[in-house]
Amino acid sequence: MSTTTTGRLAPSPTGAQHVGNARTYLIAWLSARARGGTVKLRIEDIDSPRIKPGAADEAVSDLRWLGLDWDGPPAVQTARLPHYTAALEELKRQERVYPCTCTRSDIAAAASAPHAGDEIAYPGTCAHRRATDAPALAAAGKPFAWRFRVTDDPVYTDLFAGEQRIDLKRSGGDFVVWKNAGTPAYQLAVVVDDAATGVTEVIRGDDLIPSTPRQLLLYDALGLTSPEFGHVPLVVGEDGRRLAKRHGDTRLSALRAAGVAPESLVGLLAWSCGWLREPESVTPRDLLPRFHLSAIPPQPFVLTAEVLKRIGYAG
Repeated sequence: MSTTTTGRLAPSPTGAQHVGNARTYLIAWLSARARGGTVKLRIEDIDSPRIKPGAADEAVSDLRWLGLDWDGPPAVQTARLPHYTAALEELKRQERVYPCTCTRSDIAAAASAPHAGDEIAYPGTCAHRRATDAPALAAAGKPFAWRFRVTDDPVYTDLFAGEQRIDLKRSGGDFVVWKNAGTPAYQLAVVVDDAATGVTEVIRGDDLIPSTPRQLLLYDALGLTSPEFGHVPLVVGEDGRRLAKRHGDTRLSALRAAGVAPESLVGLLAWSCGWLREPESVTPRDLLPRFHLSAIPPQPFVLTAEVLKRIGYAG
C-alpha cells in the first residue's frame, strides 16, 4: 500500500517572515509536492507574549506571494488548547511529567547543572515529585510548569543531516511541556498537531535538531506515530549568524513593497539550494522536477547585500 507524503508549513507570528524562512518553506513545500503529497498549514501562535498583531495574516500573505499553497484550512494553535490539555493529562496519568517550581535563575544557579553549549541542563531539582503533587502546590500559591522525564536518548536518521545522537541529559535534561502560564510548550504542541493532521514529514531549520529527540519521546509516550524529520541549513548573514535586523531588512514584506517579483526570490533560493546553475525567475511549481534534497549544500547559505541586489533589492 502506497503512503502519501504529508508535509507542513508552520509559521510563528512572533515576527515578520524573512528570506531565511522563505527558503525553508520552499524546501518543505517542494519535498512534499514533488512526490504528489499534501501540505498542511499551521499558525503556531501559542507563545502569546511574543505574538505580534497582524503577523499571522502577514505570514499567510507572504506564503501566497511566494506561490506556496496548502491543503485544507489553516490550523491555529490557540484554537486547539483542549487537544494539548488532553495530551498533558495522559502524560500525567503515566507519571511521565512532574510539576516543577524552579525558575530560570534557580536552574542557572544550580552548581551541578552541566552546560551543553549555551543551554543549561535541568539539574532534576523537582524530579522527585509526582503528578499528584500538583494540587497541593497550586493550593499553596506556588506556580509550576510541567516537565517531561527524560529516560532515553532516541537516535534517529535525519533525511538531510544523517544519523543524530544527542545526549539529552546533558543537552537540557528534563524539558518543559507545559508552562506555568497555563499554556503548552512548543515541544508538546507540535507533536499533538503533527499527529492530528497526519504529517509524515517535517522539514525545518537545523537549529531545531535538538528538539527532535524530545519530540520522539513524546510521540512514544502518547502512542503516536512520528513523522520523518529533515533539518536543512539556515540562511545567515555575512557574520555567520542567523538573519536579524543587524543584517538589514530581509523581511518578505519589505521585498514585496520594494517591487521584487516573487519569481526572482524563488529563483535565488533555488540557486542557493543547488537546483539552478544561476538565479533565474521561476515559480515553485517550475522547480518540482528539479527538486532533490541531497542537492542542497550542507553549509548555511550566506545572504549578502550583493546577492539581494541580483533580484533588484537594495535592502
